[in-house]
Amino acid sequence: MKRKIMQKLLNWKEKSSGKTALLIEGARRVGKSYIAEVFAKENYKSYILIDFNQAGKDVHALFDNYLRDLDVFFMYLSAIYGVTLYPGESLIIFDEVQLFPRARAAIKYLVADGRFHYLETGSLVSIHENVDDIVIPSEERHIKMYPLDFEEFLWAMSEEQLSNVIRMNYESKREMGQVLHRKCMTLLRQYIIVGGMPQAVQTYVTTKNFEETDAIKRDILFLYRQDIVKHAKGYERKVTSIFDEIPEQLSKHEKKFVLSSLGKGSKYRDYESSFLWLEDSMICNICYNSTDPSIGIKLNRDRTTMKMYMGDTGLLISHAFDESSLVKEEVYKKLLLGKLEINEGMIFENIVAQMLTASGYKLYFYSNASRDDKNNRMEIDFLLTKSKVTSRHNIIPIEVKSGKRYTYNSLNKFSAKYHEQLSTPYILHTSDYIEKDGIVFLPVYMVWLL
Repeated sequence: MKRKIMQKLLNWKEKSSGKTALLIEGARRVGKSYIAEVFAKENYKSYILIDFNQAGKDVHALFDNYLRDLDVFFMYLSAIYGVTLYPGESLIIFDEVQLFPRARAAIKYLVADGRFHYLETGSLVSIHENVDDIVIPSEERHIKMYPLDFEEFLWAMSEEQLSNVIRMNYESKREMGQVLHRKCMTLLRQYIIVGGMPQAVQTYVTTKNFEETDAIKRDILFLYRQDIVKHAKGYERKVTSIFDEIPEQLSKHEKKFVLSSLGKGSKYRDYESSFLWLEDSMICNICYNSTDPSIGIKLNRDRTTMKMYMGDTGLLISHAFDESSLVKEEVYKKLLLGKLEINEGMIFENIVAQMLTASGYKLYFYSNASRDDKNNRMEIDFLLTKSKVTSRHNIIPIEVKSGKRYTYNSLNKFSAKYHEQLSTPYILHTSDYIEKDGIVFLPVYMVWLL
């Protein structure tokens, strides 16, 4: 499938010219290995993919014995894989490099040699774990890979022209019109249900069957649970408890993660490592409360007040409806039509968090639960910082509305109190584009363009 990260890989190849290696980080099953091999096939004369899930002792021995004699190293490597390597025209891929840290450490010498280009893939959690006995190479650059965003989903659904129209209307500040808006919302709901994990998207594109797609998503969720047990050593139960609580916490009106749900007397310091593990794994996206919406939005972060979103909304839905082994087709049809009797706010907030994260934003929100002054009592779903920072008006407040009837009292109060710091406020809703009262009302399917 067509992925935006491909352009970033091409930019790296052109600008680096072999002077750095690139490590693709991402959650399991997000498509790292696939995109690395497609990139190699399309842009190099030859390539070798070393999958450290399968590489034998003969490959490991090369890194142990021949890094001081790279002529012999490459001669043996070429012979083992049956591939001719061409200086400046060949790529060597270290797939799942976290499983053999010695290869990652070797990047320093291989890049200095300058003959070939190097691409690595790995899971962030185990990459962080397996560094005790190696020196992290300064020649290594990092790039993160996420599930498909909505535009990539449209490409997979053969709706590239529609994505172009969405972009054009967003840039021109025009409404889509009734027919196209309805089509976009139908496709967005399909995206919400299916999610952006490549295997799930491919299954849905091929079969148009929600139950078959759900089975794929449950396989991924099972894999994540195995990863928690395997890698969250010493606090796997705490990580599992948080992971299991995410749908219930998001289904509440106030979506802040309540620590007491994990047990009476639970304190953040006891669970901090568990929250960070889920964030590092890229299974979840954490949104932190910023107590002062100014340029230094990160400096005013309250780490103990957060919202926990799933990294993929399709996985959230399968995770939330886990009473049976499969989410029944009827449930998916109700979701598709917007007729399921649940709080859709959690689903729409999660998809917004997912798309903002994929666009490179760190997630922040604002919450003030003042009991003394109702004018200070407000919550804003997301805060973004403008790309070009000026002396004031740098913070973009965003509210997410899943229903057709809604109020935005919090946004009005927030805008009145912090008007010097704020840029144009946005309300993301299920209706068409409109500007009113100094607010941009943006269809949710345009979030990836922010």
